[in-house]
Amino acid sequence: MNAIHDSFDVVVMGEILVEVATDLPFAHGVPAQLGISGDALNVAAAAAAAGAKVGLLSVLTDDELGRAIAARIAELGISTNLLTFRRGQQGVYLVHSDPHGEREFSYARSGSVGSTLGPDDVDPAVFEAAGAVVAGGIACAISTTARAAVVKAAGLAKRFVYDPNFRPRLTSVEDATAALTYLAPQTFLVTPSFPGETGALLGVSSAEEAASKLRALGAANVAVTCGAKGVQLEADGVSAWVPAVPAPALVDQTGAGDAFVGTLTARLVLGDDFPTAARYGAAASSLVVGGKGGTGFIPTFEQTRAHAAGTFVAGAVSSNA
Repeated sequence: MNAIHDSFDVVVMGEILVEVATDLPFAHGVPAQLGISGDALNVAAAAAAAGAKVGLLSVLTDDELGRAIAARIAELGISTNLLTFRRGQQGVYLVHSDPHGEREFSYARSGSVGSTLGPDDVDPAVFEAAGAVVAGGIACAISTTARAAVVKAAGLAKRFVYDPNFRPRLTSVEDATAALTYLAPQTFLVTPSFPGETGALLGVSSAEEAASKLRALGAANVAVTCGAKGVQLEADGVSAWVPAVPAPALVDQTGAGDAFVGTLTARLVLGDDFPTAARYGAAASSLVVGGKGGTGFIPTFEQTRAHAAGTFVAGAVSSNA
């Protein structure tokens, strides 16, 4: 790793996936669009667009595909200095989005090169210097080594951000709950979703209860996302409801939650207060659904700020894939 002297506002860690997206149900001969996505990339792209200097720790294949993915990462304004290239198979997912933006996924990621991420890939100098480090439940679920890398990062970071991102196809409720419970006391920010995730992992029936339970576990700041309704915030001296910002266009919901996490984290590191940063996160989240794929449309911070203020022009949404 050649990044020992790099200093980042935000470091994101996790697996990057090749995305094969269709408008029709999966079947032979259905036309598809190739893209690059995965929760870590989506978060990193949103953080970079929000004005942060961002590094992405991930493992790619040591071939033409890996280099093409690295080029896309650089195109999104993310540093490639934390990337590692190894022999192996790149993880892939197929996604079908219907006209309402609802999605159906199929994954081919078991034993992927991204899942070889491990503690030795976590450079203490980089992670201690970062303004914030973001990791999620998906990284904890893809392998024992990746989970160990997340645990190491949490212990090094001055601000550790954890998105539970519970995926039943990847891990059990018990393992996901154990990861959240273990990491919560070390977190600067936790961003669970209500009602599905909080109900499964925390056994609660309201966003407020979820936030209180995570605060009791030791999380400094909690943002419970409630889909199209809004976000419940809880922190020392802060208990606030941030309404959702209506989406000007709905094409594909992939990456909406990741955009919220990346934007919120970046703006907190850059000095915004919790409610203001969350408002920007909500605005970015409602813009990205206007593009196809996880990074099909990443709004600039100027667009996000205008949308948060209610002055965004809907016609400005266009793919930057």
